[in-house]
Amino acid sequence: MADGPPRTTTVSAWRPPVAGITEVFHAHFTEHAYPSHTHDTWALMILNDGAVDFACDRHRHGVTGAGTVVLLPPGVAHDGRTVTATGFRKRVLYLDATVLPEDLTGRAVDAPVFGDALLRHRIHQLHTSLGHAGDVFEAESRLAFIRERLHFHLDVLRPNRTPGREAHRLAAALRDLLDSRLATGLSLHEAAAVLHAHPTHLIRCFKQTYGLPPHAYLTGKRIGWARGLLLDGRRPAEVAATVGFHDQAHLNRHFTRHVGTTPARYAAT
Repeated sequence: MADGPPRTTTVSAWRPPVAGITEVFHAHFTEHAYPSHTHDTWALMILNDGAVDFACDRHRHGVTGAGTVVLLPPGVAHDGRTVTATGFRKRVLYLDATVLPEDLTGRAVDAPVFGDALLRHRIHQLHTSLGHAGDVFEAESRLAFIRERLHFHLDVLRPNRTPGREAHRLAAALRDLLDSRLATGLSLHEAAAVLHAHPTHLIRCFKQTYGLPPHAYLTGKRIGWARGLLLDGRRPAEVAATVGFHDQAHLNRHFTRHVGTTPARYAAT
């Protein structure tokens, strides 16, 4: 009988309904070596645990989980392999050119590993929201800040604008837009286009004015509407569809977090 931990491979992949993300890929490998290959998209990777060794454009890099982010550009050869008996667990976002243009490839090749705990935390938050159907607006918001942080590392983004006198006006306009679209929702890019504002600037203005990000405001408004409908005797599944949640499970998760009980129990009190 062979000594050591058993060989393990688990893989999960899907395409989320979020503009700019072509694929989400989660994997656990204990014995695996990627041959040299390329992607048509950017690969943004974080490790849950373990370590991985990889080459990008013939330069080798070693990566461990804590606080580290890897960005592999499109069209550039790279490989990857496990380096410990326990392997590694990774989460990857494949991003298209609307998130990062291909002309940044050279800069990413020079420095594909970022020791940035804030960026890693934001990517973790995005993966969490991508794991819940219906949280597209939240995922878009988180992706906007990740894009901004990546541009910061690649030295191409202008300094962030600090919300100034227009912040309250812009925030109020976004609040009105969200209020008018409670049931149908809207994408962050749509809101930014309607209000002629950069997505991250729009989010900052809203949070400065109202104390919470717009996706949290939208969820809270929907929960308030749902409570009234439940007290009117409407069924949870019907309420979920009416107020703009993806399905009853989506309503249950947010309702329980906000109210401390499920919609069904709330309606029965």
